[in-house]
Amino acid sequence: MSGPIVDASRIREHVVRLGERYPPIDLSSVDYHVVNPRQVLDRFSHSLEFMARVEMEVERNVLELAIMLPDVSETDRLFYADVWSPQEVHHGIVLDTLSQKLGLPPTEADLTTIVPSVRVLGALSHLPMLHEIIRLLYYLTGAATEKSAILAYNAMSEGLTEMGETAIKKTVIDAIKVQEPGHFAFYRMSALEMVQKKVLAPWQLHLAAFLRSRAFSLVGAYTKSQKTKFGGVLIELGLEAQLEATVRDVVRIEQQLLWAQKEGMQVPKHALRAFRDSVELFRSRSALQTAS
Repeated sequence: MSGPIVDASRIREHVVRLGERYPPIDLSSVDYHVVNPRQVLDRFSHSLEFMARVEMEVERNVLELAIMLPDVSETDRLFYADVWSPQEVHHGIVLDTLSQKLGLPPTEADLTTIVPSVRVLGALSHLPMLHEIIRLLYYLTGAATEKSAILAYNAMSEGLTEMGETAIKKTVIDAIKVQEPGHFAFYRMSALEMVQKKVLAPWQLHLAAFLRSRAFSLVGAYTKSQKTKFGGVLIELGLEAQLEATVRDVVRIEQQLLWAQKEGMQVPKHALRAFRDSVELFRSRSALQTAS
């Protein structure tokens, strides 16, 4: 993959700058005034509920990371413990508060359940050759997660502008949105550095690609119910209308690092299938509810 050379010092400088430039949202600065609560709920209820839960589950994500990658670098630890986690916690608080003010129930976030696959990866990560594969997969998953968030918050911001909901657009959605590109850049640079420095042998990259194709998951969607709700978010935000372009944006980094050798494979089939399945799940559930 062509592009500027990335090194460890550049990544660390980025993380330090990110922490200094974007402290966690000041909760007292948020203006929850809504002009038309019913209209906001009708347009964004699925998205608010889903995104609040995902943002609030960062505490569990940190636990999972500690299990999967017990020997992370100081820069990685600085990013997830001192920059990313505090920012995401406040994102969750702000979204949950807005949701409740609009009349939605309090967010039910799972902060403790560690899925078996994470524990398996944690056991395997003690083998150096597998540790590096898991680290690359962590960066690629993080990049896909943050790109998904960027697309979602951009769509919500545009929608709120159209509706004249200036207060929550500026102090909730835009305040969150401005912090996500820095997270994406960290994951992108970290993955790129590994490939540029040839940290992984060709067989390790092939194995990483195989594992990613078999274990690809949608952001915050691990159960059938969560996958169904993810489909609802895609439809609600208008991202389903250009689904292939959306998926291409979400997985662009891993496509360039893992799949570029496959001519014409601009959108990995496993990723597009996961997004399409979630949309179909939501439509099927909606059809059943309408019929009943």
